[in-house]
Amino acid sequence: MDATQTPTCTAFDGHRRIGSGSLAQVALAAKRALDQGAQGPVLVFDDESGRPLEVDLRGTEAEVVARLVFPTGGTPPRGPGRPKLGVVAREVTLLPRHWDWLAAQPGGASATLRRLVEEARRQSGTRDRLRVASEALDRFMLAMAGDLPGYEEAARAFWRSERSRFAQLTDAWPADVREHVRRLASRAWDDGAAA
Repeated sequence: MDATQTPTCTAFDGHRRIGSGSLAQVALAAKRALDQGAQGPVLVFDDESGRPLEVDLRGTEAEVVARLVFPTGGTPPRGPGRPKLGVVAREVTLLPRHWDWLAAQPGGASATLRRLVEEARRQSGTRDRLRVASEALDRFMLAMAGDLPGYEEAARAFWRSERSRFAQLTDAWPADVREHVRRLASRAWDDGAAA
C-alpha cells in the first residue's frame, strides 16, 4: 500500500458483507448491524493484511470512533530518535562484526541501516506486495471460508495460480465472501504478474 493511501477494511455479519471503506466507516456499519440484531459473528478485516481487527463497538457511535486505532496507522510511542520526522527507536541485534562495519560507514549506524532498508525495499517491492497480498487472501479465506465446501482445493488452486479452477471452486460460496475472496486473489495475481 502506498503511504498516502488510507488503509481500508471490510466488515462481515456472518457471510454477509456489511461495510467496506475506512476503519471509521466500517466500524460504524458494524455497530449499526449489531444494534439492529446482526446474527454474527460480526468481523472486521484489514484489507491489506487480511487480519481480523479488534474493534470495540460498545457505547455511542462517537465513542466507537474515538477509540479506533488502525494497526498500521497508529501513533508510535514517543521516545528516543527524531519523532517529528517519524523516526522511531527500536532494538536491533547484530553480531559484533556487523556493528563494526556499521560504525565505519559514513553517517553512522542508523543512517546506514536506513539506506540499506530503502535499497532493499526498492529491489524487492513487487515481491513484497505479492507476498503481502497472497498472505492477506490466505488469512481472510481461512477465517471466512475455512469451513465452506472446496476450501482446501480453492486454496491450492490459488497458490498454483489456477484462476479458472479457483473461480469454479468458489462459485458455490456465499456471494459476499466469494466476491471478496476473488478481489483479494486478483490483487495477488496482478502483483505476481508484475513481479
